[in-house]
Amino acid sequence: MLTVLTACAGPHQYYEGTGLHDVTAAEVAGGWNSVEGTRVVLRGDGTALLEDLDGQDFDFEDGWRLSGTGTWQLTDGDGGQVVRLALTARTRVERRFPAPVADPSTPEPPSTYSWFFYVDRDQHEGLVLFFMYGDPDIGNMYVMTRETES
Repeated sequence: MLTVLTACAGPHQYYEGTGLHDVTAAEVAGGWNSVEGTRVVLRGDGTALLEDLDGQDFDFEDGWRLSGTGTWQLTDGDGGQVVRLALTARTRVERRFPAPVADPSTPEPPSTYSWFFYVDRDQHEGLVLFFMYGDPDIGNMYVMTRETES
């Protein structure tokens, strides 16, 4: 019985960071894209523009996508660097398609919200930002890539 309990609660079971410590805020600033039209602009002055950004962790399951303005900052901890993004003024709420089955107990989408994006480098040394969503045992990653100029 003890083995079963400790197997579910091991100290390294959940993600603790990328170990990256050499990224500057100037490198992170700019436009970022993800699936289904998600776009985030991190401005050099610490302000941000968000378009159709899904919730992280279990909030992803509610199916809302938030747009608005906010703030961001690059922080550095033991596990590596993280972009802390805060929506401070919501301008729009969308639903992911296909929309999850409506649950009457699902709370109203938040008017303010915070995300924690891990900072990493891809195989070409380009930056990527990501957070985990859904059940942490599964390890789903919501990845933001640098916006390409057209």
